[in-house]
Amino acid sequence: MAHKFFIFVLILAFAATVSFAQSGRKKPKKTPTPKPTIVYQPTQDVSKVKPTPTPAPVAVDENAPPPLPVVNDDDLIKVEASLVPIPVSVTDLQGRSVNNLRLQDFLLKIDGEPAEIGEVFFSDTPVRLALLFDNSSSVTQARDFEIKASKRFFKKVLRPDKDLAALYSVATGVRLEQPLTKSTSQLIRAIENLLPPKGATSLLDAIIQSSNYLQDYRGRRVIVIVSDGEDNLSDATLEETVRTAQLNNCQIYVVKTTDFENYKRTGNRAGNANIRYLAAERRMQELASQTGGAVYSPIDERELDAAFARISAELSNQYILSYYPNYENDSEKRGTFRNISVEIKDKENLTIRTRKGYFVPKFVNR
Repeated sequence: MAHKFFIFVLILAFAATVSFAQSGRKKPKKTPTPKPTIVYQPTQDVSKVKPTPTPAPVAVDENAPPPLPVVNDDDLIKVEASLVPIPVSVTDLQGRSVNNLRLQDFLLKIDGEPAEIGEVFFSDTPVRLALLFDNSSSVTQARDFEIKASKRFFKKVLRPDKDLAALYSVATGVRLEQPLTKSTSQLIRAIENLLPPKGATSLLDAIIQSSNYLQDYRGRRVIVIVSDGEDNLSDATLEETVRTAQLNNCQIYVVKTTDFENYKRTGNRAGNANIRYLAAERRMQELASQTGGAVYSPIDERELDAAFARISAELSNQYILSYYPNYENDSEKRGTFRNISVEIKDKENLTIRTRKGYFVPKFVNR
């Protein structure tokens, strides 16, 4: 009996040993790692932070291009991605600016169809201007006249409290001689320091370059060309130049020196109607008319003063029609040109100058 009991005890001990060994081979259950709690920890004791004092005014370097004006500046035109600003100059028979028109007096047509005008502004808005000075060998005879014209222009038109102007020289290459500044003296100094005229003329390339330069600045963008209008070197075509000026909403004015050259040489304003002269004339007229500007051909200081007076009146007294195209419309196909026309209702004997159209951008920012 004792023998059987001893055998029974051995069996129980063996079973317990096996059970313990098997339990040792089991992997313990993995406890999920809790997600860390993110607590904001300030880098300084905010209770001790003092209000930031208003910084003292910093002197502005007039030689450097100024930063974009603040958005809430009431003097500036707020240009949105979908807005097509349409500058309109309205003058009477005596060339005087008409400044008593209201929104309901304007009739805007896009491709011949009446279009809604968002707003109409008539104000003394700031101008961002680039003057292109022809410094090629073709204008050697008129160079002194060009210098005098450019100086007079800046003194007559530029308003130091509002406007900014830049100076480009145009010859074989295009050079920014003076970035945008409000200083008339700096602009005149840049004119006086121009190198002697030489080389070919890259006028169309200069218009594209200055147009792209002005697009970064709010305000009305204006390009004034002092040149005989000849171009014998540009890579750009006339069509490409007009397109760029339209896309960048630039107006182009021309003070053409050809008539002065003819008058000085022959005593006749017209001169020889050769192919090169006619091509330059057509080029200047096309650039001005397509962008809402004008061409002036003075032969002496009296006519020069009259031309600058007209440009000054237009730049300081313009209506800006706000038109918002519907880019979801099938007619607003990317890259196409839409014609613009503006009429004044129930009023006669008025001269209206505006841009001839706009290009629908290939990519529209929303």
